[in-house]
Amino acid sequence: MALPEHLLLSDLLRLRVRCDQGLDHGAGQQGWMHPPVHRLLGWVSKPVGFGSRPMVWRLNQLRGLGEHEALVQGPSTATDADTLARLPTLLEAVLMGRSGDPLGTLVDLAVELRTGRILHYLVSRSDPRLPGSSRWRLSPDRIVDQQPGQVVSAVGGLDDLPLAKASLRQEFLQRSRRWRAQVGQETARLRDQFQQAGDRFEDRLEGWMEEPPWDEPARGETIPDELDREQRQEPWEAFEAEQAWEGRPEPSDDWERLRPPVGEDAVDDEPWTPPVRRRRRTPRPDEDPWI
Repeated sequence: MALPEHLLLSDLLRLRVRCDQGLDHGAGQQGWMHPPVHRLLGWVSKPVGFGSRPMVWRLNQLRGLGEHEALVQGPSTATDADTLARLPTLLEAVLMGRSGDPLGTLVDLAVELRTGRILHYLVSRSDPRLPGSSRWRLSPDRIVDQQPGQVVSAVGGLDDLPLAKASLRQEFLQRSRRWRAQVGQETARLRDQFQQAGDRFEDRLEGWMEEPPWDEPARGETIPDELDREQRQEPWEAFEAEQAWEGRPEPSDDWERLRPPVGEDAVDDEPWTPPVRRRRRTPRPDEDPWI
């Protein structure tokens, strides 16, 4: 199987080492690194047999990765427990922040297999043996100082580092922050829209209150007396007068309709008064005009 470009040291140590002779040299035990230049030189495996010694493998001996095995080529170097204890490493070192408070522990690293260069370290806040714990990436250029068992960085907290693996709690916190940010943005957008609508309504209201609904004469100008009263009266008064005049009958029609009867139905001693103006009654032929 072809080698990937990048690999986690924990994934390499999980595989059993098998050489080109077909021998099983056990699972990985620890990494062999050079901390001053942040480079991984190789790793150590421990065979299962009784009395067997740990075997050191160089990183360039790795030829392939299987589902459960790491295929290597070439001989290994036997070592002992005392030598392994003296190998320098930054794993299991405590990460100190800018304020001098411990932030977490370096529990893993990502390596470039072709060159052995360490790309970044993985920092855990809690015990790395707990399943589902979060991991933050710490690049080597952010390390200010390093000592056996301690690494100093200029970060203020783990939230300043990019998150590589989130636990259930961390995912819930991130989603809550995104929700709060989205709600805050939506609330600010609605507030701006209401503010703009209120400003437009206030401008229109002020303009309506400042402008009169009819044309008023200028200061010092009066309406001439020769103008007709209909031009000076209110609009509703002119309308009522027009409606009243239209409902009145014509004088000729009113005269013919209200003319007194002649003949048997006539009333002798009943005077007749026109509704508009009083008119002299014409005497009948059989009536004495002097009486």
